[in-house]
Amino acid sequence: MALDGKTAIVTGAAGGIGYAIAERFLRQGVRVMTADIDAEKGQKALPDLEKLGDVRFVKADIGKRLDVHNLLAETIDAFGDVDILVNNAGIVHAAGFLDLREEDFDQVLETNLKGTFLASQAVARYMVEKVERGDAAGTIINMSSINAVLAIPEQLAYTVSKGGVSQLTRVMALALAPYGIRVNAIGPGSIMTDMLTNVNTDQSSRSRLLSRTPLGRVGEPAEIASIAAFLASDDASYITGQTIYADGGRLPLNYTVDIRPETS
Repeated sequence: MALDGKTAIVTGAAGGIGYAIAERFLRQGVRVMTADIDAEKGQKALPDLEKLGDVRFVKADIGKRLDVHNLLAETIDAFGDVDILVNNAGIVHAAGFLDLREEDFDQVLETNLKGTFLASQAVARYMVEKVERGDAAGTIINMSSINAVLAIPEQLAYTVSKGGVSQLTRVMALALAPYGIRVNAIGPGSIMTDMLTNVNTDQSSRSRLLSRTPLGRVGEPAEIASIAAFLASDDASYITGQTIYADGGRLPLNYTVDIRPETS
């Protein structure tokens, strides 16, 4: 999976899956522009990433067109190119359907869906110009979720946004295929990020999670990063418009499974 010398933008990269993807890319010789709305956390993550390769950080709210424009401009100023975009930034807001406020619904969709659209459109326009100059085509990777298919009543805005991301991925793939630009998505299941910290302290939550996970464990951010590295590489050169679900077998499951003792 040769990625050496390429340039990537990774949004939502201050922690969790985004950080793991930036780390994986750097280990494979990719120059990385990390972006996050949390400037303090993004800057704090930078020193460890800098030990691995050429990386910068830009504060950006990808739901805002101007922030996206500045992110792309700073990436080109720093590295002179963009080959890979990973739309990882995302937020959640828990509320029942009858109680969800309009402004909270809007905020989640602005970040998760509109932000993915804005960043993809801006970077795709740049990539198309590259192709028309005779340069190599790039690739875009969106972060969907198994909840694009499944549903959680208390996460209406999140599940709707991720369903939109999966469909956006398909449409973008068709629109950009004539230029050789590939667009795919990753649909993680239960991954050990800050969103799942309760499973370490609440045994009932952990048991419920594992009962619907045939592989019997929570996934790691690095496992999602490995899929991103594959999709960004020429090894995935004939894959576009797809969502790869990394969920420990949850989506095919039509029952609960026995919880096996976990091994360290």
